[in-house]
Order: sequence, then structure tokens, then C-alpha cells
Amino acid sequence: MSFFLQLVVSGFALGMVYALIAIGFVIILKCSKAFNIAQGHFVMIGGYLGFTFLVTFHLPVWASLILAVAAAIILGLLIERFTLRPLVGQPVLAVIMMTIALATVLEGLATLVWGGEYKTYHGVLPTITLKIGELSIPPETLIGVMVSIAVVTILMLFFRYTRSGLAMMATAEDEQVVQSAGIKVTTVYALSWVIACVVGVIGGIILGGVSGVMIPLANVGLKAFAVVLLGGVNSIGGAIVAGIMVGVLENIAAGYLDPLLPSGGGLASVFPFIVMIIVLIFRPHGLFGLVEIERI
Repeated sequence: MSFFLQLVVSGFALGMVYALIAIGFVIILKCSKAFNIAQGHFVMIGGYLGFTFLVTFHLPVWASLILAVAAAIILGLLIERFTLRPLVGQPVLAVIMMTIALATVLEGLATLVWGGEYKTYHGVLPTITLKIGELSIPPETLIGVMVSIAVVTILMLFFRYTRSGLAMMATAEDEQVVQSAGIKVTTVYALSWVIACVVGVIGGIILGGVSGVMIPLANVGLKAFAVVLLGGVNSIGGAIVAGIMVGVLENIAAGYLDPLLPSGGGLASVFPFIVMIIVLIFRPHGLFGLVEIERI
């Protein structure tokens, strides 16, 4: 039983990171009606920034996090201004192709700057360990849970109670009505890309602290994509719930199902997609997605 609970707790921590990354997907999707294929690459950049500030420059965790967030804000503004803004009013496919190009460019830049070697910064994080009975939560996991919950809470409060957050939600519903109310849509788009970059970078720092950083870390974007589809593409709350579900189920699959395979593993990495397929067969709009009904 303690082994199962350990898997659930660590899966919850992983799921919160997935939820954080998935929120970036949902925000861009709600504003531009396009999937941001580069979201996973923001995560990869975040991991490398964490390594740079914590290991290369030997900065404290709080300073590294602030600098990484500042870099993410600048990156988001540059991406929106020079690559996405010229595509306003263009077909959705053009935006998706641009995010694919962004993913390729970011991967190339990361390889050029940091190389392809595995990098880690486990030892530089604070040694905070929580023990509940027989359960033991390692420092990297505990810090990841705390940071993820804090960021998700801040985002939920931002969308619910701030003028900018409400403007973003309104833009996602009806762009023309928002423009008639005097809200500058380009500013909303810029803010959405900044938030997507920030949550991706923070998620990358957390995952880098747990499992290290390599170029394939960008593949976590595929799991976040599965989380978005599972929760409902237009639901931020659904992304949070689905992220936790995927993290817990992935960990349980790794603990109980992988040892049963002749190869010794591999099912956990595809298990989130198996769950996504099963759910979407019965609920095509996801667990919490809204069904749009068009009347003629």
C-alpha cells in the first residue's frame, strides 16, 4: 500500500507540472484558435536556463527563478511581435506552421548554445524532504509541487479577478466584441504568449531539477498536448484536473505495468495517450470541454 501511495504522491507532483505546461497550450488555443507546437520547447529552454543560472552562474534559487521568468517574458514578447503578429487575420494553419518553425529554431539554438549533453542540477536545490508515515517526498519533487501549485493559483486568480485576465477570457470568447469595447487585441495576444512562455519555462526548471535537461525534454509538450485534449481544449480547470490524472496514471503504469513487460518498460511513456484515446472515444470534447452547437 505504501508503494502505491508513493506512486500517487509523486504522480500528483508530476501531474501538476503537466497541468502548468498545459495551461500555456490552452491560453494560446483560446486566443488564436491554434495549437502551439513550440510549447514543449519553452519547457526545454526553461530547463537549460535553470542549469545556466543555478550551475554555471551559481545563483541562488530565487534569483535564478526571477531571471528565468524575465527571460521568458522577453522571449514571449519577441515571439509575438516578430513572428505571430504579422499573421493576425491569416488562416489558423499559418499560425500552426509558424509554431512548428519556432520549435525547430528553439531546438537549434539550444543545441548551439548548450550542446546535446545531459545536464543536471539536482544538488543545488534546497534539501527539503517531507515524510508522512512511510511516504517520503524528495526535495526536487516537493519544490516542484509547491512552485506548480503557487503558479497555477496565481494564474487562476489573475484570470478571475484582474482586468487583463478578464480581457483575455473575453477575447477568447468573441474578439470583435472585445475590440468594440476598446480593448487592444494585440496586447491580449502578447500577454497570452508571455504567459505561455513563463509557465513553460517554470515547468522546465522543475522538470530539469527532477530528471535533468536534454533536447528531448521538449517532448514533454506532447504529453501536455494529451492533457489538453483529455481535459477539454477550452478549459483551464480541465487542464489542471487532466494533468493530475495523467501524472498519477503514468506513475502507476511505471510502477505496476512496466515490470510485467518482457522489455522491462516503455508502457508508462505511452500510457497518457492510451488514456486520452479511450476518453476521447466516449467524450470527443474531453472531460470538461464545452460542446459547441451551431444553429442554422
